[in-house]
Amino acid sequence: MKKLLSLIIACFFLQVAYPQTTQKPPLHGKHWMAITGKPLGATAGAMIFSQGGNAVDASCAMLAAVCTMWDVLSWGGETQALIYHPKTQEVIAINAMGIAPTGATVDFFKEKDMQYPPEFGPLAATTPGTPGGLMTMLAEYGTMSLEQVLSPAMEMAKGYPIEAQTANMIENRKELIKEWPYSKKIFLPHLGQEREAPYPGEIFVQEDLYQTLKKLVDAEKEALAEGKSRKEAIYAAYDRFYKGDIAEEIVRGTREQGGLFTMEDLAKWKVKIEEPLSTNYKGIEVYKLQEWTQGPVLLQSLNILENFDLKSMGYNSANYINTLYQAMSLAFADRDFYYGDPDFSPKSPMKGLLSKEYAKERAKLILDKNDPNIIPGDPYPFQNEQNPFLHLLEKRKDALAYYQPDLPILGTDDPFLQSFLSGTTSIQAADKEGWVVSITPSGGWIPAAIAGNTGVGLSQRMQSFVLDEALNPYNLLEPGKRPRVTLTPSMALKEGKPFLSFAVQGGDTQDQDLLQLFLNIVEFDMTVQEASEAANIHTYQMQSSFGAHESKPGSITLNTAVPSWIRKDLGNRGYKMNFLERTSGPLNAIWFDWKHKSFWGGSSNHGEDYGIAW
Repeated sequence: MKKLLSLIIACFFLQVAYPQTTQKPPLHGKHWMAITGKPLGATAGAMIFSQGGNAVDASCAMLAAVCTMWDVLSWGGETQALIYHPKTQEVIAINAMGIAPTGATVDFFKEKDMQYPPEFGPLAATTPGTPGGLMTMLAEYGTMSLEQVLSPAMEMAKGYPIEAQTANMIENRKELIKEWPYSKKIFLPHLGQEREAPYPGEIFVQEDLYQTLKKLVDAEKEALAEGKSRKEAIYAAYDRFYKGDIAEEIVRGTREQGGLFTMEDLAKWKVKIEEPLSTNYKGIEVYKLQEWTQGPVLLQSLNILENFDLKSMGYNSANYINTLYQAMSLAFADRDFYYGDPDFSPKSPMKGLLSKEYAKERAKLILDKNDPNIIPGDPYPFQNEQNPFLHLLEKRKDALAYYQPDLPILGTDDPFLQSFLSGTTSIQAADKEGWVVSITPSGGWIPAAIAGNTGVGLSQRMQSFVLDEALNPYNLLEPGKRPRVTLTPSMALKEGKPFLSFAVQGGDTQDQDLLQLFLNIVEFDMTVQEASEAANIHTYQMQSSFGAHESKPGSITLNTAVPSWIRKDLGNRGYKMNFLERTSGPLNAIWFDWKHKSFWGGSSNHGEDYGIAW
């Protein structure tokens, strides 16, 4: 009896000393940390770290691996990254977003009776950005050769056990895949059988992709043999992809299937190394990519929310949810009208949009109930200019062909909801030397049209342009232009040192989930793993960036754990609620514990995201 009592007491104290408040444990590391959307992808990063690579090297290996796994992207997609450089103590932005090809004009698509560019197929494709992004990051900030970081992906291309999620996605979209001959060849190894896609766990082989990656490595080797430096050799591989025989086959295969790419489109495109945008929230400097992404939405939301005492409202109280929902809706309304490629005119009024004074004016519009009629503001006076597009704001609602405030969200199978929640992956890495990397790559998801015999799945990002300037004069389609994308890695510094690196997969929900993760840590004292699993809310008041581009003002997704009295309160405030069991989004994050000189990693319980640390 004494032994049993001692065991019970020991178990009690064990629970007190080691509480497990999350479904997944937090990661802890001292030397390095690698997190991404698939376990095999994280393993690729760990392999590079174990060989002496830095966080940039490991991130490039993870990026190559998840592209090869079609973890909701491919090699023909786009890569967006933030890198903390420990020597300069600066955050660097990587813009590897492809462009609209020659011939992709508003008139071209309108003549085909399209309200937006298509969701799928060769005409949905912007030029490939991810290979250039990977090679630029590696050349400029890595330490290893391209051969080293591509090695795990090349081994996988020779054959790896495909996971159920991807295998079943192929099977579910096989009728569309069959429209593109090169996709059918790779994705449907059991053509004519009842199940034509690979089976879960089947060894999935991509010989065409392997040969493409081998050509890149061969170009690097040839340059090194000629006495070129590591950096020059990587850029030799870059040139082979965008100007050589790989580019020729991408263009040939894309045009054969009805696409618009030209050799000049690929050759003229360049990765851009940029300065990120930022704002300061209570002493924490938060960094996002420029306005060709939706990233500044998070900065605008923080500026608005800074005018409220969120902590006193309480986590996920009715008042907090109402305030958060409307702040995000205000910021997203500005996104929908003002964001676009800064290399083209007109230029987005970012100084005004990120002004603290502008945020104070927007905060005054938040009511104690939902306002379904939130519209873009006028930031121009806050940068001492006149708004040239006020006349378009008056026409904007008429241009919203899919403005559907009264249609409910039907559940997880609702195509509208799927378009908001699905897509992409994220990559987080850090090392003891101080390098930190946050990446949100995407594009070329299943069902993807594959570009000839390259094994490269084409992007579907053209659909994020608009064809009517009344919707967004800054994001109107033009050849050579980058669409305003949802992809949005994040980084935060405190007292000049890395505080939080975070990213998430999804679409228009990305900066909603990232905002709430940040607030959960800063305002509600959650650990990074608790914040990664916490119950988020989602608004659909903005215009979707995909498909039919619907908008459903007042619709809100809540966690099933939200109590009845809060549901009743929100219903009385005009919200149309739907509920999901997991609402955190597939978040990945690294929090920096400077007191103990260690990393804490968070990876949500939402999907297959996974991390490894040492």
